[in-house]
Amino acid sequence: MTTYRELLQRTKGEISELDAKTAKETPEGIWVDVREADEWQEGHLPGAVHVPRGYLESRIEGVAADKTQPVIVYCAVGNRSAFAAKTLQELGYEHVHSLAGGFTDWKRNGLEIVLPRTLSPEKRTRYSRHLLIPEIGEEGQLKLLDSKILLIGAGGLGSPASLYLAAAGIGTIGIVDADIVDETNLQRQIAHSLDTLGTPKVDSAKRAIEALNPDVNVVTYRERLTSENIDRILDDGWDLIVDGADNFPTRYLVNDASVWRNIPVVHGSIYRFEGQVTVFKPHEGPCYRCLFPEPPPPELAPSCAEGGVLGVLPGIVGTLQTNEAIKLAAQIGEPLVGRLLLLDALATEFTEVKIERRADCPVCGDHPTITEYIDYVEFCAK
Repeated sequence: MTTYRELLQRTKGEISELDAKTAKETPEGIWVDVREADEWQEGHLPGAVHVPRGYLESRIEGVAADKTQPVIVYCAVGNRSAFAAKTLQELGYEHVHSLAGGFTDWKRNGLEIVLPRTLSPEKRTRYSRHLLIPEIGEEGQLKLLDSKILLIGAGGLGSPASLYLAAAGIGTIGIVDADIVDETNLQRQIAHSLDTLGTPKVDSAKRAIEALNPDVNVVTYRERLTSENIDRILDDGWDLIVDGADNFPTRYLVNDASVWRNIPVVHGSIYRFEGQVTVFKPHEGPCYRCLFPEPPPPELAPSCAEGGVLGVLPGIVGTLQTNEAIKLAAQIGEPLVGRLLLLDALATEFTEVKIERRADCPVCGDHPTITEYIDYVEFCAK
C-alpha cells in the first residue's frame, strides 16, 4: 500500500519544481495559487490568480487557455502544488512547474507579496446578499465602500436615494440642501420624520443614514447650490452626483460643473404622476443642455409646490437613480447613458427615449458658448 509521503515523493519526481528565485525569473508565466480562500486572503504572489485545488480541473482553462504557456503552481509549502502540477500535465499543459517550498519559502526569501484588502466579518455579514451576486461580490462591495457620491437635495428624490445608497454601503455620501423639514415634506420625503420637524434637512437625513448604516461617512452642506459655492463643494472629490434638485437653476449649475469636471450625473425629476431618469456621463453621452439648452421662462415653469406630486413617485424615481448610481460606482451593467427613462405612474408605463449628444450643445458641444457658471433666477418653490 502506498503512503501519502511515498505518493508525494513519486509525484515530485514526475514534475518540474522551481525554487523561489528561479521561478521569479520565469518569463511570461501564469501563476496559479491553489490554496484555500482563507490562505489567499492572508497574502499571495503579485499577479497570481486564485484557483483552489478542489476547482483546478474545472476552472484552469478559464485562466490559462494556452496550454503551451508556462504555468507556475504554488500552495503553502509545495505539496498541494505538486499534485496540481501533475494534474495539469495530464490535462495537456506543456510547461508546468511547482513552486518548491511554496508561499512560505517565497516569503522567507524576502520576495514581494500582495496583502489583499478584504471585508471584515461584520461587513461580510451586512453585505452578504451583495457578495452572493457574481457581478458585485467582494471586489464590487469594496468599490462601493470606497465611493463618494454627492446628493443634490435631501427632499423627495434625495430621501430614498440617501437611504438606499447608505444601505448598499456607499462609503461617503454628501448632501447639499438649505431647507428645513416641515410637515408637507412627510408625504414623500422618507428620510425625515415627526421627530425632525424644524431641523435642517441635511441633519435629519444624516441622522437617518447613520441610524441605518454606521459604515457611511456623511458630509453635509447646509446651503443652496450657487455658482459661488459649487466648485468648493465639488473640490471635496466626488465620484458622481445624484441630482435630486427640483428647480432649473440648480440643474443647470450641476450639469455645467459636471461637464467641466468630468463627473457623471444621475438625473431624476418628478411632477404630479410623471418621472424621468437618465445618466449624463461627460464625453460618453449627452448632457442636460443637449436636451434643454436653456431653461424656460419663469412664467412658463410649473411650480413644484402648486403642481403637486404623488407621494410614492419620488420613491420610485429616487430608487431608480440609486440603481444607476450603484452600477456606476461598482462599474457593472449598462447605465442609462444616452437613454431617458420616462415613467407614467398613473398608467404604470415606462417608456425609453434615446437621446444623443448635440454637436451644437452650448456646454458639451464642439464649440461651447457657455464657459462660465450662470445663476438663473430661482423660480420653482419646494
